Amino acid sequence: MQNSKMQEELTPNTAPVAISMPDTWLILMVIALVAWCLGWLIPGGYFTDALMIDGRSVIVPESFVQLPEAQGLPLFAEGGAMGLLNTLFEGLVAGDKWGSAIGVFAFILITGGAFGVVFATGAVDAGIGKLVGTETKSTAWLLPTLFLFFSLGGAVFGMGEEAIPFTLMLAPVLVRLGYDGLSAVVVTYLATQVGFATSWMNPFGVAIAQGIAGVPLLSGAQVRLAIWLFFTALGMLWIWRYGRQLTSGVPSLSAQTDTRLVACDNDNTIATFKRGHGLILAVLCAGIFWMIWGVTVRQYYLPEIASQFFCMGLAAAAVGVWFKLNAMTANSAIAAFRQGAAQLLPAAMVVAFAKGIVLLLGGDDPNQPSLLNTLLFYAAGALGELPSALTAWGMYVFQSVFNFFVTSGSGQAALTMPIMSPLSDLLGVTRQTAVLAFQLGDGLTNILIPTSAALMGCLGAAQIEWLVWIKFIWRFFLVIFCVASLCVIGASLTGF
Repeated sequence: MQNSKMQEELTPNTAPVAISMPDTWLILMVIALVAWCLGWLIPGGYFTDALMIDGRSVIVPESFVQLPEAQGLPLFAEGGAMGLLNTLFEGLVAGDKWGSAIGVFAFILITGGAFGVVFATGAVDAGIGKLVGTETKSTAWLLPTLFLFFSLGGAVFGMGEEAIPFTLMLAPVLVRLGYDGLSAVVVTYLATQVGFATSWMNPFGVAIAQGIAGVPLLSGAQVRLAIWLFFTALGMLWIWRYGRQLTSGVPSLSAQTDTRLVACDNDNTIATFKRGHGLILAVLCAGIFWMIWGVTVRQYYLPEIASQFFCMGLAAAAVGVWFKLNAMTANSAIAAFRQGAAQLLPAAMVVAFAKGIVLLLGGDDPNQPSLLNTLLFYAAGALGELPSALTAWGMYVFQSVFNFFVTSGSGQAALTMPIMSPLSDLLGVTRQTAVLAFQLGDGLTNILIPTSAALMGCLGAAQIEWLVWIKFIWRFFLVIFCVASLCVIGASLTGF
């Protein structure tokens, strides 16, 4: 016994060591360091001339001017200038209330607080209990139906950041029904980007690109509608299959974080559905329909939508206090709002950091020297070296890569289409196909890139790390990337 014990002590531990994935912040810090280093190696450039088309400033490709030498940013900048160590602060204060980063930052915190109040009333838990009831009911239809709904939202009015509050609302609901947080991100954010990328009428993507390219607005709608139907059906089938795997006992990659999405009682009893809970859910539905009306009819965006959800939170608090749901008082309602906002603060900070990385590259203003402008100009020229059959596919790949730096659909259209449009004429690719390459490249890679404010916001709402998401979604992305490639090549060969 003593010898065996001694041998056991001397025998090295050969059990495999679990390798923890790096945090999203570490990934962004590495990307920021690489961007900063590139600034010292590659000269920036800018476009001196622009034309006004339909009220938009469109660059003139021939006016590109490259700086004589690289002008890297300092490690630390003073006087409000940009430096590597200033990335987070400058990202936080960048932009305005209409977009990234400060607008999205505020939007995330306000919607998080509003849903914190809704969840504190217990209405969501009681509603799930009412939905499921005492009998086992099939919910196999739920995930594909939600995917279809949000894909339509992305196609019709370009849903992006608007998916964040829906992810926040649906993630705990789907976990309670036997699914996971990953499926919540799929049916909300991923579905909107599939719809956005294949839309036949999205005003923030295809319409702007067609206007800049000089293509009749909403032309080619029949082909795009067919592409949207195919991609949406593909996504619905995939999430239906994944949902069946979850309900059959296959473990989820987000199992550890899913437990934090819901507050379960020790005895796992289902809360009794009360009249006050019904009013809370009615307030929630009314708020959602109000938002849809505002976006489609009044062209509401982040400032208005955030205020709409704040109103919804106030109404939910009033109902919760009046009916004393979960013993809610005015003070506890305020505390719930603070807690809801605090839970999404990490996601909002990641959005700001990602914006800071774009600033390290010089920003996305075509009239100011930046690495992005240099990348755009020379990459567009390199497409001319490809075989004619692959030129359109090269445009698609370029748009996919460029989307890492400029995630705004309208912003990317304004930067790339003035160059891609005349280039397509020279290379024998129709401008309609160039627009298709733009919208597919701009939309589909939003599913992956950590610089997307909407993606990081939705992942934060579901409490999922970016690398966990990549590990989960890369196979599906590879499939739709290949399908999109075939669509672009087919469009080029048929003269679309």
